Amino acid sequence: MLSLVNVEVDFGTRLLFTGVTFLVQRGDRIGLVGRNGAGKSTLMHIIAGERQPTKGDVHRQNNIRVGLLSQDLTLDLSHTLRETALQAFEEVLKIQDRIDEYQLEIDRRTDYESPDYMDLVQRMTDAHEQFERRGGLTMHADVERVLTGLGFLQQELDNPLTAFSGGWQMRAELGRLLLSKPEVLLLDEPTNHLDIESVQWLEEFLITYDGAVILISHDRTFLDNITNRTIEITRSKVHDMNCAYSDYEEIRAERMEQQKAAAVRQNRERERVQKFIDRFRYKASLASRAQSRIKALAKMEVIEVEDTDTASMHFTFPPAPRAGRIVVDCIDVVKNYGEKKVLRGTTFHMERGEKVAFIGKNGEGKTTLSKLIGGLEPATSGEIRIGHGVIIGYYAQHQADLLGGHNTVYEVMEQASPPEMRPRIRSLLGAFLFSGDDVNKRVSVLSGGEKSRLALARLLLQPTNLLILDEPTNHLDMLSKEVLKQALMEYDGSMIVVSHDRDFLDGLTERVFAFRLGTTKEYLGDIDDYVNSLKQGESGKVRDSEVRDGEVRDSKVSEVKSVAAALEPVKPHELTREEVKELNRQKKKLEKRIEDIERQVGVQEKTIAECEKEMADPELYKDPVQSHKITKRYETAKQLVTSLMAEWETCSQQLEGVGS
Repeated sequence: MLSLVNVEVDFGTRLLFTGVTFLVQRGDRIGLVGRNGAGKSTLMHIIAGERQPTKGDVHRQNNIRVGLLSQDLTLDLSHTLRETALQAFEEVLKIQDRIDEYQLEIDRRTDYESPDYMDLVQRMTDAHEQFERRGGLTMHADVERVLTGLGFLQQELDNPLTAFSGGWQMRAELGRLLLSKPEVLLLDEPTNHLDIESVQWLEEFLITYDGAVILISHDRTFLDNITNRTIEITRSKVHDMNCAYSDYEEIRAERMEQQKAAAVRQNRERERVQKFIDRFRYKASLASRAQSRIKALAKMEVIEVEDTDTASMHFTFPPAPRAGRIVVDCIDVVKNYGEKKVLRGTTFHMERGEKVAFIGKNGEGKTTLSKLIGGLEPATSGEIRIGHGVIIGYYAQHQADLLGGHNTVYEVMEQASPPEMRPRIRSLLGAFLFSGDDVNKRVSVLSGGEKSRLALARLLLQPTNLLILDEPTNHLDMLSKEVLKQALMEYDGSMIVVSHDRDFLDGLTERVFAFRLGTTKEYLGDIDDYVNSLKQGESGKVRDSEVRDGEVRDSKVSEVKSVAAALEPVKPHELTREEVKELNRQKKKLEKRIEDIERQVGVQEKTIAECEKEMADPELYKDPVQSHKITKRYETAKQLVTSLMAEWETCSQQLEGVGS
C-alpha cells in the first residue's frame, strides 16, 4: 500500500532521523513510538504527504487515501457537529444529489419507451448501486454510532462546533476522519482528549478497521490492545518489529543483552588474538601464523550494541508533613457555571494517606471538583472542609501553558521557590533533564513534554501532604511517565489524580470515583477493578437510563448482585415468591457461569498443549519474536487456567448454597 525508502530529515543543526525504510500493508496496526522530540509527528506528516523529507522517497499505490489526525485542529467551526461528520461522505452526498436530479427528470418524463428514458433509468440504477456500495444507506446511522461512541450525546449532534471546547472539537475531527475510512489511517495522540470509555470504544473500532493504522500514543495499554507491529525512532535510527509495544520492549531488551554478551566475548577473543600477534609477529618461525591472525582480526566484523535513549527524570517527592486524619470532606457540593450544572450535590471523603482517582468523560466535573478542593474556585453551595495541617500541591491540566512564555526555566523555578530551596534549584532542574544552558531557555520555546517536566519540578520546591494532579501525563513520554508513577507510588502523602491513562493508573490508587451527569460513584480498587466492573455490569455502574437530572434512581435488580448476600440461608417457608424467583435466577446464572468457565478452561488447555508442542521444536528458537510470542502465550494461558479454576470453585460452592 505504502512504502518509505531511505527517508531522512536533517534540520542542519540537528539530524532528526536517517535511513528510514519500511513497508505498510493492509491490516498493519503500527505503533510509532519514541521519546519526545524524536520525530514521530514529523514522520507522520511525511507519510501523509504534508511535508517533504530532506532525502528519500515515499511511494503510494494509485488511489490510496491517507488520513491524518494531527495535534493541530483544522476544523471549519462554521458547521454543526453532524454536518462536520457528514463531510466524510462528500462523494456519497454528491451521488445522492445526482440521484435526486435523475428522480426529478424521471418524474417529468413521459416518453417511457424511448432510448433516452431507458438510458436515464439505467443511470439512476447505477447511481443507486454506487450509493449503496459506498455506505449511503447507513451513513446517518454510522455518523451517530461513531459520534456517540466518542462520547457525544444524541441531543448534541446538531449543536454548532463553537458550542464545544477544544478537546471536544478534536473528538469531532477524529470522528470525521474515522467515518471517511482512508486506506491508511494516521493518528497522532488520538487518546489525549478521550475519557476511558471512549478510548475503549476507539480500541474496538481500530482493531476491526479495514485498512492500515499507524498511531502515536504514550498510552501503553492502548498500544498493546491495538498494535501488531512497533516502529521506534531512537538516536536518529528506526527499529521495526512485528509485535505489540510491551513485547517489543522485552524482545529488544533481550536482544541488547545478547548483543552485550556477544560483544564481551568478541572483545576477549580480539584481545587474545592481539596478544598472540604482538608476541610472535617478529619471530621468523611464527611470523606467517601471526600474519594470518592479523588478516583474521581485520576481517572480524565488530559486534555493535544497539544504542537507545535512556535519559529520564529521576526524583522522589519530599516526605509529607503529618496532617490530621481527615484530609478532605465534601458535603453536598454544588457547582454551576451560569445555567450549566456541573456538580449536583457531590459528597466526597478522604483520609490521610489515601490515593484516589477521578475518572469520567470530559466536562463531567472531575477538574471542577479538583479546583474546588484546591481552593482555586468557590462552590455554588455545599461545604468543603480541608483537614488540619493539610498542605496542597496542585498540578493543573493546562499547568504547562500557565508558566509564562517570557520567563526562563530558571526564573519560573525561582519565582515559586522558598528562600531555603533557591540554592538547590539547578540540581532540581538537572533531575528533570534541564542541564547547562537549558535553564536559560525561554518557556515559550520548550516542547510540551519539557513544559510538563518543568511544571512537575515546581511541585517539589516545597513539601506537601495532598497532591492534586489533573492529567499529569499529558505530553510526557513513556519513560517519564514510568518515573512519575514510581515517585507517586512511593509518595507517603494523600493524592487525587485525574487521568484517562489506564497504564498510569494501574496499581496507583485504591479508590476510583467515576463522574457522570453531575454525580459520582465510588469503586473500590484501582482502574483495572473499575474497568472489570463495567464489563461485568456490577451494581456500582450508573446506567444512562438510571440517571435523570443528576439523580440516580434505584435500579430494579442489578445485573450482577452480590451472590453471597442474595444466597444467605433462609428457611423455605420464609421465602416470598419474588425471593424464590431471585434465587432461581441466581442459580441459573451460576450454572451458566460454571459452563462458561469449563468451556474457557478447555480452550486454554488446548492452547497450552499447542504451545508445548511448538516449544518442543528447536527451530522455534531461531526466530526470537516468534519464540517470545509462543512463550508469552503459554504463560498467559496457564495463568488464565489457574484463575478460572479458582473462580469455578467459588461458583460451585455458591451453587451448593442455592441448592440447600
